[in-house]
Amino acid sequence: MSDAVVLDAGGTEVSISSPDKVFFPERGETKLDLVRYYEAVAQPLLATLGGRPLLMERYPNGALGKSWFQKRVPASVPDWLTTTVVSTPNGTTSDALVAADLAHVLWAVNLGCLGFHVWPYHADTPELADELRIDLDPSPGVTFGQVRDAAWRTKELLAELDIEALVKTTGSRGLHVYVRLEPRWDSYAVRAAAVALARELERRHPTSITAQWWKEERGTRVFVDFNQNAPHRTVFGAWCVRPVADARVSTPIAWDELDDVDPRA
Repeated sequence: MSDAVVLDAGGTEVSISSPDKVFFPERGETKLDLVRYYEAVAQPLLATLGGRPLLMERYPNGALGKSWFQKRVPASVPDWLTTTVVSTPNGTTSDALVAADLAHVLWAVNLGCLGFHVWPYHADTPELADELRIDLDPSPGVTFGQVRDAAWRTKELLAELDIEALVKTTGSRGLHVYVRLEPRWDSYAVRAAAVALARELERRHPTSITAQWWKEERGTRVFVDFNQNAPHRTVFGAWCVRPVADARVSTPIAWDELDDVDPRA
C-alpha cells in the first residue's frame, strides 16, 4: 500500500490512508478514486446531504468485504468533526456524523465508508422534517419497468395536488421519489402523509402497487415504502456510491430521462 495522502478539503486537512486500496473490484476503483469522485460532486452532494446526520455503511476492505452499519462515530475523532445526537424509538442515543462539509464526507470515506444513509431532518432542527421520501421497493419478481411505472403513477398523483416530485435511482434496483417540504411538520406527520400517499396509490393501482407492510401480502407488486419517513429511519443519499462491485451511484435524474434510465449504468 502506498503512503497516506493529505488533502485540503475547504481549508481542513484530511488524511487518506492506503489510497491505492481497491474498493470496487469490477473496474478496480480505489479508495482515492472514491475520494476524487466525492470531490467532483461536492456541490450537489452537499446541497442535499449538507447539515444532516449520516448513518455510515462501512466496508474497510472494499465493497465485497466485511461490513457493518455505524450510527455512532468512533471515540477518537478530529476536534473539527461535527456530530449530533440521534435516538432510536427505545431511547438509545448515539453521536452521529453530520455532513457539515466535504471534509466530513472524506473523513468517513477514509474509514471505509462507501455508503451514506441520511436522516430526514437537519441536525440543528431535528424536530422538523423537510423531505417526504418514497422508496419504490421492488419485491421479488418485480422488474425495474414496474418500478418505473410506479414512479410515474406517484408523480401523476402528486401533480394532481400541485406537489412537485423529484426522482433518483437508489443505486440498486429501485427508485426514490422525494418531495421538498416547508419546515413545518415533524417526521411523524410526514410519515402519516406518506402512508396516505401509499394507500391512495394502491387504491388506484391495486394490481401493480401495494402499501402492504408484510412481504407475503405484496405479491409481484411494487411496494411503496412509507416507513422511510419515520424519525429514526434513513434513506440512501443522493450522489452516494453503493457498496457494490461496480460502484453504482444513487443518481438524481430528470423525469424526461426516466424511461431511458438503466440503474446499472
